[in-house]
Amino acid sequence: MNLNNIHSIYFIGIGGIGMSALARYFHVHKFHVSGYDKTATSITKSLENIGVSIHFNDAIDAIPKQVFDKEKTLVVYTPAIPKEHSELNYFIDNNYTIYKRAEILGAITKNTFCFAVAGTHGKTTTSTILGHILKEAGVDATSFLGGIAENYNSNLILGGDEISVVEADEYDRSFLQLSPNVACITSMDADHLDIYGEANALEESFIDFSNKVSETLFVRKGLPIKGITYGIEENADYDVKNISIKNGTYFFDVHTPSESIKNIELNLLGKHNVLNTVAALAMANSYGVSLQSIAKALITFKGIQRRFTYKIKTDNLVLIDDYAHHPTEINAVADAVKELYPQQKSLAVFQPHLFSRTQDFADDFADSLAKFDELILLDIYPAREKPIEGITSDWLLNKINIENKKKVSKEQLIENINASNAMVIVMIGAGNIGEMVNEVKDNLLNKVA
Repeated sequence: MNLNNIHSIYFIGIGGIGMSALARYFHVHKFHVSGYDKTATSITKSLENIGVSIHFNDAIDAIPKQVFDKEKTLVVYTPAIPKEHSELNYFIDNNYTIYKRAEILGAITKNTFCFAVAGTHGKTTTSTILGHILKEAGVDATSFLGGIAENYNSNLILGGDEISVVEADEYDRSFLQLSPNVACITSMDADHLDIYGEANALEESFIDFSNKVSETLFVRKGLPIKGITYGIEENADYDVKNISIKNGTYFFDVHTPSESIKNIELNLLGKHNVLNTVAALAMANSYGVSLQSIAKALITFKGIQRRFTYKIKTDNLVLIDDYAHHPTEINAVADAVKELYPQQKSLAVFQPHLFSRTQDFADDFADSLAKFDELILLDIYPAREKPIEGITSDWLLNKINIENKKKVSKEQLIENINASNAMVIVMIGAGNIGEMVNEVKDNLLNKVA
């Protein structure tokens, strides 16, 4: 991929979390960056604020004029864009240079020392912690993140061009485009069966990814892939011991193959985040960052937006926002809520993401959502998909075995939350539910004022 003659980069689906990090990266490197997305969000707004031109209607005449200089333009798109998209088809028909997002990321990793974080859960948290550790330790890495890091208010931690941190996304087998030097695999639960068909094919794809790692591979203990292991009280190579919680902060020890460190402090909630942290610790430590430097960096780590993020935290009311969109992730959120608020009533507001995922994991969703005391279910967020006959939120609701449950529209959400007496409210999902959270927050604060 030769960018020497490229002046303009056009992103179709620029508001996606991975796409927007690349857009930000190329904007910083003085390319003319512009793009299309279906809807305006806080992410597109933040790109517009730095001078990126974005429009929200699929219209060729809305494309900036610089983009029509074909020889000097690169087009980047995400697989979530439908095949009938008129702008994408215009670029295809006119023989533009077109790459998928994963191919661009792959080219960046090929020319850098690459840390890659793979897994069906935990990628964003692990890679963000790793990026923060490296930044604090003075390692000049650029990190492309799948979430907004609170420390940087961005999904890009900007550094030099010789070291990269990336999420290795299994969707569409994208991670097979990467060239990782050091990698970890956090989990391999069945997901994206619309792409893989069955769990075995997904597992084989992870094995293919592991074979691309040129230097060191870390794996969650118990996964069927060879590598240096990490875990909690599992006699792993990097093993967490003596976990305790004080005032919402985790403290724990870590034993590595060569040394130990006591009383690491972590201001993230949930044992799954302890696992994510030790994975990032192992990767940084393998690169030569001392355990003491890592522990110091972790104290200042503020987390990621929409990853068990407190929007309200008082003695009488708690509102938590989380990106969880797979049953395993919802279980982790529910378990963390029970661990922190064992005596308090909990209400989950869940927006299912994708018809296919809802269909494939309906019984597992029913089990995980039943861990909350009350449930409000929103309509399925379609993202890239067309509806599947019979697969609706009402269909899912009937499977969930709790007494206090209802399916509501977005317009009815506030009044139904107001009708609940739950102290802990958790808003969960990967669709546009994240855009509703601040309205819910403002309403609840007005209610208790």
